[in-house]
Amino acid sequence: MPTLFAATQQSGHEGFFYPGCELTCIGLSLKKTKILITFSGLYRQTRGNTVEITTATRDGATVLSLAGRIDTATAPALELAINKAIEGGNRKILLDFTAVTYISSGGLRVLLATAKKLKQPGDKYALCNLAAEVHKILKLAGFTTIFSIYPSEGEALAGW
Repeated sequence: MPTLFAATQQSGHEGFFYPGCELTCIGLSLKKTKILITFSGLYRQTRGNTVEITTATRDGATVLSLAGRIDTATAPALELAINKAIEGGNRKILLDFTAVTYISSGGLRVLLATAKKLKQPGDKYALCNLAAEVHKILKLAGFTTIFSIYPSEGEALAGW
């Protein structure tokens, strides 16, 4: 049985965490009535959009394996996971899109914001294992010239 985690007055969004997930409140703004929560595990928006984020360290890089849809409802979860990795001192970030079925402009915004954060010498940021539909969206948005995109995780990490 999932547990209700938040409902904001401003957006009306509700979300659920499944048992075994770790919850940590990282901020509260009373002016905007906005609660931000970072988590690990499966998160489900009530509208049926899901994203699962698994974090691992391989060859000195943080690999975030993504599954599901990255859209306006789920992009904040991805942004929080990436920011948590960067704040933890991880400046080599690889996003594995093996199980991502869709990405919207909300997801594209998170990808671009991450690229802007990782511009220092020695920083690495790449995407790998893009499905044809996701690659098409990135190409139409002009993002294939901005990001390093690899066909596999192994090839991405070998290039670093």
